[in-house]
Amino acid sequence: MILALTVCGIVVALVVVGLFLFGLRRRLIQRSGGTFDCSLRWDVAERPDANGKGWSYGVARYNGDRIEWYRVFSYAFRPRRTLERAQIEVAGRRLPEGEEELALLSDAVILACTHRGTRLELAMSEDALTGFLAWLEAAPPGQRVNVA
Repeated sequence: MILALTVCGIVVALVVVGLFLFGLRRRLIQRSGGTFDCSLRWDVAERPDANGKGWSYGVARYNGDRIEWYRVFSYAFRPRRTLERAQIEVAGRRLPEGEEELALLSDAVILACTHRGTRLELAMSEDALTGFLAWLEAAPPGQRVNVA
C-alpha cells in the first residue's frame, strides 16, 4: 500500500513538473514580446488536401528580420523553424476547409507561402495576419518582398 502511494505521488509530481516546464518555456519565449499563435504546415504539396494532417500548433516570435517558430508541445528552447523576411514569398490566403477546421484554431486564416523554395502554410488569426503582412511589407529599403 505504501509503495503504491509513493509511486502515485512520484507520478503526480512528475506531471506537475512537466506542466510547469511547459508554462515556463512559453513564458520565456513570450517575454521579449512580438509573439502570436501560429500553426505551421511545412513542405506542402502544390494542391494541399484539407484532411487536417501535417499541422503543428506553435508560437511565432518576431526577431528583427526573422520569424522564429516554436512548437507548443516541446521542451526545446530553440526555435523549430526560422523564416527570414527577405526569403518569404506569399502566394495567397484561404480559410480552413474540411477537417482543417478541427485541426486549427477557430478563427484561423491560412497563408500559403514559400521560403527558400519550400512551400509552407501558416495559420493564424486575422489580427496576427494583418501584423504579419505589415511586418513583411515593412522590409528595409533594397530588400525584395513578395506579397500577393
